[in-house]
Amino acid sequence: MSNKLFGNNIEPACEYCSNGKKSESGMILCLKLGVVSPSFCCKKFEYDPLKRKPKKHNHRLPKYSAKDFEI
Repeated sequence: MSNKLFGNNIEPACEYCSNGKKSESGMILCLKLGVVSPSFCCKKFEYDPLKRKPKKHNHRLPKYSAKDFEI
């Protein structure tokens, strides 16, 4: 198995399958099965790395004062 974008241990979901498109209601319009849930997955799953959105990290910068930059 080759290295996938975002890692090798990605759980399959129709949300980022190349056979599906996201509808306005949030459901996935699958070319193979019709309307399905974004978390659903079938045996026709084909991973599309461009549909996957990485998780946001809540990195906050530490607060510094002017005294921290004095020599």
